[in-house]
Amino acid sequence: MEKRQKIIVLAIAIVLVGIISYFFFGSRGMRKPIELNNKNQSLPTVSTGPLNDGNVSPISGLPCENWNRRPLAIMQPGDVTARPAAGFSEADMVIEMPVITASVTRLMAVYICGTPAEVGSMRSARHDFIDLAKGLDAIFVSWGRSESHSDSDLVGLAKGILDRGEIENINCNGDAGKSANACTNNPCFRKEGMARGVDSGYSHPADLLTCAKEFGYSLENKFSGYRHTAEAPIESRPQSGHLRVAFAGPFAAEYDYDRETNSYFRTWGNVPDIDRNNKNRNAPKNVIVLMAQSTQIEGQYNNVQLGDPWYDQTDSGDAFYYMNGQQYRGTWKKDKSNIASKLTFFDESGNEVAFVPGQMWVEVLEPGQALKWGPVQ
Repeated sequence: MEKRQKIIVLAIAIVLVGIISYFFFGSRGMRKPIELNNKNQSLPTVSTGPLNDGNVSPISGLPCENWNRRPLAIMQPGDVTARPAAGFSEADMVIEMPVITASVTRLMAVYICGTPAEVGSMRSARHDFIDLAKGLDAIFVSWGRSESHSDSDLVGLAKGILDRGEIENINCNGDAGKSANACTNNPCFRKEGMARGVDSGYSHPADLLTCAKEFGYSLENKFSGYRHTAEAPIESRPQSGHLRVAFAGPFAAEYDYDRETNSYFRTWGNVPDIDRNNKNRNAPKNVIVLMAQSTQIEGQYNNVQLGDPWYDQTDSGDAFYYMNGQQYRGTWKKDKSNIASKLTFFDESGNEVAFVPGQMWVEVLEPGQALKWGPVQ
């Protein structure tokens, strides 16, 4: 090959590499499969009265003995070494979001109807979850907390929030807020056989409720709830559907719609997501994906723009709802001027969404991370 031809081939190769690098790396911040629209304009008034009739959970809409019980909102990790997690299948709601921008996720399981034998692994508090738990009128439970070496930064990080008592809480690590050690019977324990010590923290929810009572916390549920409607009849449901929520690497979550049960079988990091307690597959009836920006605020701690009163400038955005085998678009809202405001879900007409009775799994995805829904090929 002549020298000139070699130069031309080399130049073409460099251009191709540059184009590929741009689309897969350089333009990552601009590639937004789902466009985030920060809608701070006025939205319909959020209902404050009970949204469900009868003795049903205000979150799941299912009848249960504990329907009027105060929610427990318990922090759990997304780390692969802590899987399978215990307790998720019995939660009324699970909220999952990144705790390091575009990286590691963490989850908060909210229990009203269910009282799992154990919940774990458990992990430390992050301020974004505290704000959401407050809006559910939940007792917040964690194993530790985020903190800063700067006193001025403690205003918005979890240690300062828990120490100030902005939310009624139980801390298994005893380093902020109300320590579980102060209860007659400590509800928190270390589980043997875990690969890492950080993954060994567990709790007994029944004992957490006893501990909450000792702290003088009300155990009566005051949360107004979410609207519910009857499930679609089986003949009107699609045959299949697959949803991919592309968190980074092994944190990615996928859901396969099951027509017969009208639920979404969850896969986590390419592995079926099983509850450690009962070996049941985690399969929510409703999957909710919220779009929200995330930025690092200090070291390992990030902030997700979900309407908290400490860091956020934005308190609304795009939402996608998956129920009855269908995708619906809408908007979410969390009033950042009021820590006790509920995370509210609106449809495209501006009305509060009516969900299928059953578990709600909320995924908070950053713009630029892919969200894909479609029939199984």
